[in-house]
Order: sequence, then structure tokens, then C-alpha cells
Amino acid sequence: MRTPDPLMLRHLARLGYAARGLVYAVIGSFALLAATGYGQSKDTNGALEAILSAPFGALAAMALIAGFICYAGWRAIQAVFDPDGHGLTPAGIAIRLGLLASGAGYATLTVYTWSVLDGVVEQEERKGSAAQWLAGVIGSQWAASLVAAVFIGVGIAHAWKAISMRYDDHFMAGGKVMSIVHPVAITGLLARCVTFFIIAALLFYRGLNAGKDGGSPGLKEALEFIRELPAGGWLLGGMGAGLLAFALYSFTEAAFRRINVRDAFQVEAPQSFR
Repeated sequence: MRTPDPLMLRHLARLGYAARGLVYAVIGSFALLAATGYGQSKDTNGALEAILSAPFGALAAMALIAGFICYAGWRAIQAVFDPDGHGLTPAGIAIRLGLLASGAGYATLTVYTWSVLDGVVEQEERKGSAAQWLAGVIGSQWAASLVAAVFIGVGIAHAWKAISMRYDDHFMAGGKVMSIVHPVAITGLLARCVTFFIIAALLFYRGLNAGKDGGSPGLKEALEFIRELPAGGWLLGGMGAGLLAFALYSFTEAAFRRINVRDAFQVEAPQSFR
């Protein structure tokens, strides 16, 4: 079996992180606009539609499709080959399963982006197909509880990553750069953690009601829930700023993250690749 080109895989992974950053930059921007009354909050699908409706949207779509494919592939490599050394401990397995789920999610976003670009999928057919399938297999309450547990687990992982600054282990940058990255990364990771917790709470509530009050909630519903709280405009504005920080964190990963392709495939790469 031919070993993948380490330099190419590094470029692909960085393109994927940049694509993730672009989507969250749009989500955070719309959250800020919604907080001031000049727009509506959006989820990842809504952010993609906003990008595709802009000038040069088709070109942006092709770049995003390439980026999402790269990111989904890199997540699969992280989960299967474990270049970051998470290991086979219970915590390590949980992290690797989360990485695999993240890859599957971005693979779905790839299909969604292509469907919007191609114009062959109707709006109602785009929503919640995976959640609906799972609910049909094991029931609405069990499906909602299971997905809620996944979001809680991912949220806890984000919080721990922020508090412990474990992300620092994966950066190749000097002290001056990291002095800027640290507040951005911590803010962004905690903001994403909060949204995951809210999504989990909404899923659990809807599971108790057997999904009678609507479909599976996502990022948009979480942001709208924040807006409806007391002082919701301020809270939503803060969350928007946090998601923009997560977008910046994604861009810094695209630039400075250590991509351990050599460790993943156990090959010796030239020094210039490291």
C-alpha cells in the first residue's frame, strides 16, 4: 500500500480547518447582527446558504466542498490512525469517536453544500434526515437522549480543552503568537461548549415530549434560545463574539497546527515536512 504524501495531507488538513473557520465566522457574524436586531441567527446550513448567495457564491461553494472533504478526511485519519496520541484508554476512545462523528458531520455538510449548489434538494428534504432515521430505528425519546449525550460529551471535551489549554500541545508557534492564540482559543472553545450544552438540553426536552414540539434542534435553535432569555440580546451578542473567536481559532489551526501525518502512517518524512 502506497503511503500518502505527508506534505499533501498537511495542506488538505489546513484547508479543512480554514473551511470550518469560514462557516463559524458567518454564524458568529449573524448572531451579532441578530443580537442588535438587524438579522436572524443561523446554523451551519444557514451559514452555507448565506455564503453561497453572496457574489462568487459558486466559487466559494467549490472551495468549501474541497475544504469539508479535506476536514472530514483528516478527522477520519485522526480517529483511525491516532496521530495525536489519544490512545485506547476510555477517554482516548471517546475522543476518537468524537473525531469520527465530527468527520461524518462535515461529510454531511459536503453533501448539503453540493445539493444547494446543484439545486436538486428541496428545503424540507435537507433537514434532520439522520436524526429522523435514528428516531425511526430506536424511537424519538431514545434517539434524542442518545444525541443529547453525545453533545454533552463533546461540550465537556471542549471545556476541558479550553481550561487545561491542551490545544497548546498541537500548535507550532512561538510565545508571541500563542499569547494571542490563548485568549482566542479559550473563548472560542468555551462558546462552542455552551452551544453544545444548550443543544443537548433542547434535545433532551424534546425527547421527553417525543418530538411533538418540532424537529431536532441545532445551533440556530440554541442561539434563538439564548436570545429569548432575560438580557438575551447581550447574551446572544456575547455568544456571537465567542463563535467568531472559534472561527479565529480555526484559522490559527489552519496556520499553526501540528499535523502529525508521519506519526499517523508510521513513515519517516523528510525534515522539510515536519
